[in-house]
Amino acid sequence: MKRIGLLSDTHGYWDDRYAQYFESCDEIWHAGDIGTMELAERFADLKPFRAVCGNIDGGDLRKLYPEKLRFKCEDADVLMKHIGGYPGHYDISIRGQLFVRPPQLFISGHSHILKVLYDRSLNCLHINPGAAGIQGFHKVRTLVRFTVDGKAFRDLEVIELGEKKK
Repeated sequence: MKRIGLLSDTHGYWDDRYAQYFESCDEIWHAGDIGTMELAERFADLKPFRAVCGNIDGGDLRKLYPEKLRFKCEDADVLMKHIGGYPGHYDISIRGQLFVRPPQLFISGHSHILKVLYDRSLNCLHINPGAAGIQGFHKVRTLVRFTVDGKAFRDLEVIELGEKKK
């Protein structure tokens, strides 16, 4: 069993509460638009860190973090991509991979819109944790915690970090 802390779209913004909320987690996953190497290093100093690069991430982040990341967590097949869309509206850049070999969990970011949806056609859970940073049109900053237990996903929590600073 692994407890996961998931966030996206930090755009280089650090909030000390990330460490607080992810203290009970075994790993931190970031769905892209990290923003800076310093931020990635801060997350990696807290816990084992998995991430994909986003459309705003520069060369150093792109060297370390791929555009797509597919891995096993416990017994679950996980696929993560920053620009991925959501059930019924998947981005063309990931559609083929999703339909040919669906994962049990598909994670994306980019939209800054928190979504947790189950895709019955693919038998796949989709999570977009919203945006944890202060840039973008979203009004409330969010992150997500959940447990991977074998192939099951349990105890999902949405954490609101409050309204973003203006």
